[in-house]
Amino acid sequence: MTSESRHVPVMLQRCLDLLAPALERPGAVVVDCTLGLGGHSEALLTRFPEARLIGLDRDKEALRLSGERLAPFGDRATLVHAIYADLAEALDGLRIRTVQGVLFDLGVSSMQLDEADRGFAYAQDAPLDMRMDQTTGISAAEVLNTYAPGELVRILRQYGEEKQAKRIVSAVVREREKEPFTNSARLVELIRDSLPQAAKRTGGNPAKRTFQALRIEVNGELSGLERAIPAAVDRIAVGGRIAVLSYHSLEDRLVKQVFAAGATSTAPPGLPVVPEKYQPKLKLLTRGAELPTEEEIAENRRAAPARCRGVERIREAKL
Repeated sequence: MTSESRHVPVMLQRCLDLLAPALERPGAVVVDCTLGLGGHSEALLTRFPEARLIGLDRDKEALRLSGERLAPFGDRATLVHAIYADLAEALDGLRIRTVQGVLFDLGVSSMQLDEADRGFAYAQDAPLDMRMDQTTGISAAEVLNTYAPGELVRILRQYGEEKQAKRIVSAVVREREKEPFTNSARLVELIRDSLPQAAKRTGGNPAKRTFQALRIEVNGELSGLERAIPAAVDRIAVGGRIAVLSYHSLEDRLVKQVFAAGATSTAPPGLPVVPEKYQPKLKLLTRGAELPTEEEIAENRRAAPARCRGVERIREAKL
């Protein structure tokens, strides 16, 4: 299966429109911080023929497939094996100080969900891996089998917003003493058996919150995002723009906080004239988080939880 057939970019037109005023300038540089299978990047290079693209991804297989997809664009596309938390380091390595556009499409890529042996999807049995970069780090199975019960409860509550965290963790600890966890089906069954009937009737698959929590822990997603969004704000030039697609409330809340802080004056109250250094550095381009259309969700069910936010850099100086 080709990368084109496996990946339908989420909210593609809206992302392109948000970034357009910054990328229509000759010599513009745009960073796709979550390259995946290259759908957004291909569209960016096509719509903005004078732009250069830097694509980051921690998944080497994604880099290989997207490299094939973007090969027709030649040296206009530069792909880097890196996580979005290392955005600043990646740009420094390319001797690029500022860029005109940055795009984040957070969450799990279509390829990772579709490949059973990656262990991201709770709907099919697979090894409990969940590493986006399979060359480094610990797997979800290792988290389940080795973390202290209190730490597992914290992860499920904080990263999965799972109200039944204690029930699930008690069952995990009991079962892992009998036999370590290796595959997803056993975990899904355990979660179903652990939850009260009322909890199973709402919110879709009862395992989804636990799987989300494990994935975030394994890949350090939120701690990486806490570094990446401020780094993106720091590296865009005046007039540059950032577009972010989030897929759960934890991601969206973090993005919202950084953008709102940058778009707010830091002046002490009561000043008759606000000095330049206190004035907002960002302008919000979206009113709250924008949602995909019903038509898009009908065509691509994975777009349903997406939330889009955009900002423009309007002043010099770091935040």
